[in-house]
Amino acid sequence: MHRYFLETSYKGTNYSGFQVQENANSIQTEIEKAIETFFKQKIDLTGSSRTDAGVHALQNFFHFDTELNITEKDLYRLNAILPKDIIAKNIIAVKPDAHCRFDALSREYQYFIYRSKDPFKADRAWFYPYHLDLNILEEAATIIKSYNDFTSFSKRNTQVKNFICSIDYSEWTMKDNCMIYTVRSNRFLRGMVKGLVGTMIKAGRKLITLDQFKNIIEAKDCTKANFTPPAHGLFLVAVDYPKNIFL
Repeated sequence: MHRYFLETSYKGTNYSGFQVQENANSIQTEIEKAIETFFKQKIDLTGSSRTDAGVHALQNFFHFDTELNITEKDLYRLNAILPKDIIAKNIIAVKPDAHCRFDALSREYQYFIYRSKDPFKADRAWFYPYHLDLNILEEAATIIKSYNDFTSFSKRNTQVKNFICSIDYSEWTMKDNCMIYTVRSNRFLRGMVKGLVGTMIKAGRKLITLDQFKNIIEAKDCTKANFTPPAHGLFLVAVDYPKNIFL
C-alpha cells in the first residue's frame, strides 16, 4: 500500500467548501469523482485544511492510500477530467504514517481588499470603497501576534477542543492597488481569518480604537468580532510540512 499527498489549487466560487457535504458540491467531491473515473476505483481522500464556501486556495492538500503506482502522466490525465476551476498540481509519495492535516507545521492565508472598481478583481477580492488607515491596520496586525487565545474569532458550532493558535506572521501590505492581509499560524479556527480582517477593518475605519480591538480579543466572545468580509477575498496560499515525511 502506498500513501500519496495530492497538492491542489482551486477557485472556490462555485463550491460549498473543501470537504464533502450532503446535498452540496465541494472540492473534495469533485476530486474524488475524477479519481474514481480515471483509476476505475473509489479512493477516499483526507483533507489538510477545510476552507469555507467561496474561499479559494493556491495550495491545499489531500492524502490517500492505494496499491497503484501513480506517475506524472496520471496527474496530467486527472487534470483533463477535473473541472476547469480545480487543478491537481502534484502527487507526492510520502511515508505510510504521514498525515496531511496533523503533520502540517503551518498554514498561511491572505485576504485581498480593493477600493477602486475593477472587474478583474471582483470575484477574488473584497470591493470596499472606504478610507482605511493602513498604519492602524498594521498596528492591529502586530497586536494579534501577542495573543494565542482566539475564541473571539471562532464561529459557533465548532468541534475544536480549544481556541489556542500560534500566529507567527501577521501583516498588512499594498500590492497592485490591493490591500493584502497575510497571516500564518499552526492552525486556524472556523471563520477566524474573516473575523480578524473584519474586526481590523473597523479599527482601520476608526469605528473602534486599538484598545477596543484588544478588548475584543480578550473578551473571548465571538459576538464582539465582525465576520462580515465575504469569502471570495480569502485565499489559502500555503501549507508547510516537515521534509522528512516525503519519500
